Amino acid sequence: MIYKTRSESIELKKMRILNLRMELSERDKRYYYNLRMGYEGEVLFDSMAEKLQCDCLVLNDLLLKVNNSTFQIDSLIITPNSIHLIDIKNYIGDYYYKNNKIYKNPSQEIASPLTQLERSETLLRKWLTEHDFDMPVVSYVIFVNPEFTLYQASPDVPFILPTQNKQYFKQLNSNTTKLTSKHKMLADQLINAHIVESPFSQIPSYEYEKIRKGIYCKDCHSFSLVIDKNFYKCISCNNEEKIESAVLRSVDEFRLLFPERKITTKAVQEWCNIIENSGRVYKILKKNYKTLGKNRWIYFE
Repeated sequence: MIYKTRSESIELKKMRILNLRMELSERDKRYYYNLRMGYEGEVLFDSMAEKLQCDCLVLNDLLLKVNNSTFQIDSLIITPNSIHLIDIKNYIGDYYYKNNKIYKNPSQEIASPLTQLERSETLLRKWLTEHDFDMPVVSYVIFVNPEFTLYQASPDVPFILPTQNKQYFKQLNSNTTKLTSKHKMLADQLINAHIVESPFSQIPSYEYEKIRKGIYCKDCHSFSLVIDKNFYKCISCNNEEKIESAVLRSVDEFRLLFPERKITTKAVQEWCNIIENSGRVYKILKKNYKTLGKNRWIYFE
C-alpha cells in the first residue's frame, strides 16, 4: 500500500509559473524540463506501485539527513524481508552502458545514476543503524519510460528496464509474508524524519516588478483572454473558465511566489491585470478567504 503519497514539489510548481511569467535562461529551462520529466516518471512508477497486492509499505519522496549529509529517495518499498530503495529515471531514447558509465550517444556521457544510488544506499544504511533497524537494503534504478533503450548493460547492474518492470512487481507480489508492527514503526519514523524544504533547490532569482502580470489560459497558457460575463474566454484556443476559478488560481501562484506579500484587493487586481472592477475582486476574496483587518487595511488569508 502507498503509505506516503507523492505530490508536486514546491520547486516544480514555482518553475512552472516562472516559465510562463518570465524569460528563463537556457540552463533554467533545462532544469525545469528535468524537474517536469522526473515528476512525470515518478507518477508513472506510482501507477504501477499502486497495484501491488503484497503486504508492503511504499514511501515516496523522502528527504533524509544523517551525519550532516542530506539524501533523497524517490521511492522506498518496505517488504517483510527487505527494503527496496528505488531511483526512478524517465529517460527517453537510446543510451549506452560502458564501464559503469551511461552515454546518450557514443560520446556524450551523462551523470551516472549508479553513483547517486550507491550514495543513497550507504546513507540509508547509516540512518537505519542509527535508529536501531536491522533490515537488508536492495537498491535499483528503475527506467519507466517505454521509449527508453539501454544497450550493452551488464545483467549484474541493478537496472530495471521498461521491459522488466512488470516482472519486478510480479516478484514483489509473490511474497506472501506479512508485515509486523516493527515495519510500520520504521515507516512512521522515516516519515517523521522527512525534511520538507529541499536544500538542493536551484530556483532562479526573480523580482515582483519583472514578473509578467495577468491571468493565462489554463489549457494553452496564452495570456490573450477576454471577459465574457462570468467567464474568461481564451482568444487563442476558445477555452472558457469561470472568472472566480481563474482569479483563485492566480492568487495561489501569487502566494507561492511572494509569500511575504499580503493578499489585498489592490494586490490581486494588479496581479491579475485584467479585472477593472475592484469590487468584483473583493467579493471573490471575501468569499474564499478569511478577512483580516479593517477598512483600508483589510487583507485576506
